[in-house]
Amino acid sequence: MSLQLVESFSEFKEFKNIDRATMMRVLEDVFRTMIRRKYGSDDNFDVIVNTDNGDLEIYRNREIVDNGEVEDDNQELSIDDARKLEEDYEIGEEAIEEIDMASFGRRTILTARQTLLSKVMELEKDEFYKKYKDRVGEIVVGEVYQIWKNEIMILDDEGNELILPKREMIQRDFFKKGDNVRAVVLRVEMYNSNPKVILSRTAPEFLERLFELEVPEILDGLITVKKIVREPGERAKVAVESYDDRIDPVGACVGMKGSRIHGIVRELKNENIDVINYTSNIQLLIQRSLSPAKVSSINLDEENGKADVFLPADQVSLAIGKGGHNIKLAGKLVGYNIDVYRENNEEEDMDVDLNEFADEIDTWILDELKGIGLDTAKSVLDMTDADLISRTELEQETIEEIKKILEAEFE
Repeated sequence: MSLQLVESFSEFKEFKNIDRATMMRVLEDVFRTMIRRKYGSDDNFDVIVNTDNGDLEIYRNREIVDNGEVEDDNQELSIDDARKLEEDYEIGEEAIEEIDMASFGRRTILTARQTLLSKVMELEKDEFYKKYKDRVGEIVVGEVYQIWKNEIMILDDEGNELILPKREMIQRDFFKKGDNVRAVVLRVEMYNSNPKVILSRTAPEFLERLFELEVPEILDGLITVKKIVREPGERAKVAVESYDDRIDPVGACVGMKGSRIHGIVRELKNENIDVINYTSNIQLLIQRSLSPAKVSSINLDEENGKADVFLPADQVSLAIGKGGHNIKLAGKLVGYNIDVYRENNEEEDMDVDLNEFADEIDTWILDELKGIGLDTAKSVLDMTDADLISRTELEQETIEEIKKILEAEFE
């Protein structure tokens, strides 16, 4: 019967996150509960547990009294019974008797085994929860173990199960079983009494930790990351500040010929990263955040948190960026709603080169238009749909969509 418990120890030794001292304490508590159920008290018992090999020894200590004076069998032992254990025992001494595990009975031992398993599993969950609760915001590396429709299971180096939901993955992320994945611990939550660790590759913290890994000055505190805003997989803006005038924060983050930032860009599936020198001057910060567009002037409405930005005609599309990502992220970075306008020009209305629409119109369509001598937006708008259809290989629906985009530029 004690073999059941020995086998249990072998199983429990494989549990992760539980140290030896904690394991021994739990085992001793379970066996002392067994003793109390059978003998009423465990005060005079010694429980010795060896978690390395599963050995378990239980000893009962009783005072030796004269024959016929035993009042409590659990606390006292007659001199005749004591000398059956050791011949040289004397009255008044303490007799030490080893308790055979079989004396507890098969049912009690099986119950103890189940109790033990339950307590150890609870401890395992608690330790796992505490471990990752303290690591929220840190990068972890794991191996893809299972792929489902809406999430991926990742195992860390100790075999713990971590979850990377699809919504926390970059759009171009593609992993297969066995791949190594880097992600940040987003949160730890309890689900049906089980701890669940959620990872993320889209959180700003992930990008910040990557910068810390690639840029020693950030880790050393010489450069501070003031704020990060992202459109995961598309574009990100990182505002950095240096407390040492001798250090250029942008240059340090980018590295020689982009050596430092290239590794981050690759990890983020070619996400376009703008590193900006932070300043408390809002106008200057807006100007820097709208890079690469060149700003002419800015009107601030601090009360309503609005900024009207005026730019040359050929810079408006640069300020807005592909899919509007540039202006959207700039607004998030500075905390203002930014509207861009073409600056007033008293000379004849300025036209916009077709190349400025490369982010919104496919290159092959622009080439079709250039092929018939149309190089600017207005030259296309001035031509009828019928003429465009007859002179190019474009369809009516495509031409209508192109004109909508071009007209929006002049609204």
